[in-house]
Amino acid sequence: MTSVRVKALVVLVLMMLAFAGAQAWRPHIHMADTRPKVDLETLFPKVFADWAVDDRMPVQLVSPDTLAILNKIYNQTLSRTYVNRLGDRIMLSVAYGGDQSDGTKAHRPDACYPAQGFQVRADQDASVSIDDRRVPARKLVAQMGGRIEPITYWVVVGDRVALGGTRQKLAQLTYSTRGVIPDGMLVRVSSIDSDVPRAYTLQEHFIRDIARAINPAEKSRVFGDGG
Repeated sequence: MTSVRVKALVVLVLMMLAFAGAQAWRPHIHMADTRPKVDLETLFPKVFADWAVDDRMPVQLVSPDTLAILNKIYNQTLSRTYVNRLGDRIMLSVAYGGDQSDGTKAHRPDACYPAQGFQVRADQDASVSIDDRRVPARKLVAQMGGRIEPITYWVVVGDRVALGGTRQKLAQLTYSTRGVIPDGMLVRVSSIDSDVPRAYTLQEHFIRDIARAINPAEKSRVFGDGG
């Protein structure tokens, strides 16, 4: 056998080994299939603490074009307006996807709102108080004309809160090394209020109240496991 043929054979063997290795490392277990099915309608209660869904106030948080994109990315979406006895209103928007691999990245509000014509006036790291821990979150202030909308949101990949594209990729990689394709959830809480500090305080009260009302067995899917 000539040296050229030997080299060609070696290259072919290496390519086959590389392909086999890639297939072996390729994630193939969907995390969503290993735990109870998510139903956003029942996961997030309609009535809790001092809050109840206000059916008179339908929520249209995204344009039809954006909604079409979200329907491709996520398996389920939920949009509600809650009201308390004082008449304060909070909008809740949740999107859940069974596959949070690179092909189905979460559609974050800091990109979604500008795409719809909003100006993002502020964008900062924050946290919200859940039980005895602080959950990482992002806070934005979106404005369009006279509409000022403070926003609190977070993204959970598997059981990990992962804010920003880099952290989401790291979370995905952590799961993929175990052969797992994580599911994910984006939770957004907002209100229309020009008094931004007041809005954020009210949102944190709302988040704390709804966290107490969510089934403890499902809480890590909404707020991460703190790990």
